[in-house]
Amino acid sequence: MLFQRLTQVAQQQVRHRTSLPFNTIILFVPQQEAWVVERFGKFQKVLSPGLNFIVPIVDTIKYVQSLKEIAIDIPLQSAITADNVNLTIDGVLYLRVFDPYKASYGVEDAEYAITQLAQTTMRSEIGKIMLDMLFREREQLNAAIVDAINKSSSVWGIDCKRYEIRDMKLPSRIQEAMQMQVEADRRKRATILESEGVREADINVAEGQRRARILASEAYQQEKVNQALGEANATLAKAEAQAKAIKMVADALAKKYGQNAVSISVAEKYIAAFGNLAKESNTILLPSNASDVGSMVAQAMSIYKSLGSATSTSIGTPAFTDGKSTSFDDDKNRVNEFLDNVDNLSERDIQMKPPTIKQTEDTTKDPGRH
Repeated sequence: MLFQRLTQVAQQQVRHRTSLPFNTIILFVPQQEAWVVERFGKFQKVLSPGLNFIVPIVDTIKYVQSLKEIAIDIPLQSAITADNVNLTIDGVLYLRVFDPYKASYGVEDAEYAITQLAQTTMRSEIGKIMLDMLFREREQLNAAIVDAINKSSSVWGIDCKRYEIRDMKLPSRIQEAMQMQVEADRRKRATILESEGVREADINVAEGQRRARILASEAYQQEKVNQALGEANATLAKAEAQAKAIKMVADALAKKYGQNAVSISVAEKYIAAFGNLAKESNTILLPSNASDVGSMVAQAMSIYKSLGSATSTSIGTPAFTDGKSTSFDDDKNRVNEFLDNVDNLSERDIQMKPPTIKQTEDTTKDPGRH
């Protein structure tokens, strides 16, 4: 404390001259200084910077005021917050003299009065707030102290510019509690960050799995689409080939002797179908003349003619007229239906046809006669 007081006295001696200027009639006042002149012990005037003249012996220079902004150290002092925490705090006060007359005659020692006023004001303002708010709202506290000081210092001709809290000391227990609070808060943040990291990782994994499933389903869907397109194209190709074959058969039937060729083909298919009947264990009804191939061919031709006559009757037009087709489209339709009937020739047809074959056997022994 003694060292701080000596430092303040030294600074005050620097700011204020230790000895007042002499009356030399012609005076040169430095810039940013104001000299207060008295005549016969009464205030006479304030000398402004520059050249000035005063009356010798009668006029004397009583005070010298600096108009510069100066900083005053506010010593350490104890204060109690609103939540009953005892702390020690100091600061720095910045002020300026704006009225040399009031600063000289309004107060005995302006700087000492300002220092005491700053200490009491700071103690009063700290008692209004909590400790946590003191850390967060230093600027508001400084502004409140400046406003409170200016209300009293204006009559002294001094303007307080700003106040800054320089150092603040807390009891050891409060510091330990604050340190534990800080550590707990940091552990909390670390736990939150870790949990958020785990959550983000789980979200990323789930998002990846979802994306993989979506891509797999899209690939499966595309595979099915491609397979369906391939089957559709194959079916279309088969249908086109079958249509061409039917057209060729229809063209062949329209030519001369085309019907005889079909008769031979039908007979061959009938014989082949008859030969396949014994390959499976089924109940088979054989005709009485199974060993007579010619009779079998005649029977197949009879079936062909009966199918042709049934088709012609259902359509309403004769199958052939003198070996020629009455209409190409009608021939095509009849050929298509005829080939389907021949391909689907089964055991049931053979079982059901013998009576018909027997009735027409005499008329189909020699197909070449017709």
